[in-house]
Amino acid sequence: MDPVAADDSPLSKVHLPASLEQCRITALPPSAYYIPDFISEEEEKLILDKIENAPKARWRQLTHRRLQTWPSDLVQNTLLSAQSLPEWLEKPVVARLLSIPDGGAYHPVVCTVSLGSSICLNLYKSKEDGALDPEPVWRILQEPRSLLITTAELYSEYLHGIEPISEDTDITEQGIANWNLLRSPSLYKEGRHPRQTRVSLTYRDVLKVSKLGNKLGPLFKRT
Repeated sequence: MDPVAADDSPLSKVHLPASLEQCRITALPPSAYYIPDFISEEEEKLILDKIENAPKARWRQLTHRRLQTWPSDLVQNTLLSAQSLPEWLEKPVVARLLSIPDGGAYHPVVCTVSLGSSICLNLYKSKEDGALDPEPVWRILQEPRSLLITTAELYSEYLHGIEPISEDTDITEQGIANWNLLRSPSLYKEGRHPRQTRVSLTYRDVLKVSKLGNKLGPLFKRT
C-alpha cells in the first residue's frame, strides 16, 4: 500500500491509501477494507488513557467484555442524546476516515479501530436450514492501530465473532483473509499469537442521529 498521507508528528507512522479500493480485502465478498497503520502509537496511547480514565458510570459489564458507549446509549438504533463525540474519538479517527477518497460510498457500515493487541475476527454464515454454521467462513487478523471497515452484505448477512480463547492459532497466509494487507505478517510466522488486552473503537451506522449524524457526514448516514 503506497502511503499518501501521514500524521503531522515526526514520530508517527500513519499511512492512508490513495483510495479505499487500494485496501479492499479481495478474499471477502465486497465490501471490506483494512488499513494497518490508521493511527499512530502516540494516538493509540492517548485514546487508551482516555478510555481507562473515563468515569465509572461510562462502563457496562457484559459477559466477556466491558463496554463504553459514546456520545450516549443506543435504544432501537437511536441515540438517546444529540451530543457530539468527544474530540479524542472524533479526531483523528472520524476526520481521517472521511479524508479517504470513496469514504462515504457504502451503506450500512461499521468501522473498527483496534488498540493494544492483535486479535482474530471470525465471520460466520448460516446454513441452508437457517442454523448458524459453527465453523467460520473467513478470519480477519486485526493488528494494533489498524482500521477494519465492513459494509453492505458482509455487514448485514454475516455474523462477526471473537472466540473466548487465550491464544489465536492457525494464523497462516491461507487462513487469514487480509494477510496481504497486514503491517507485520512476519510476527505470525509461528502460526499463533497469545491474546493480550485489546480495545476496539467501533463506529456504527445509526439510523436516527440528529446532530451526531450531521457531524460525522455522509459516511455514517443511511441512504
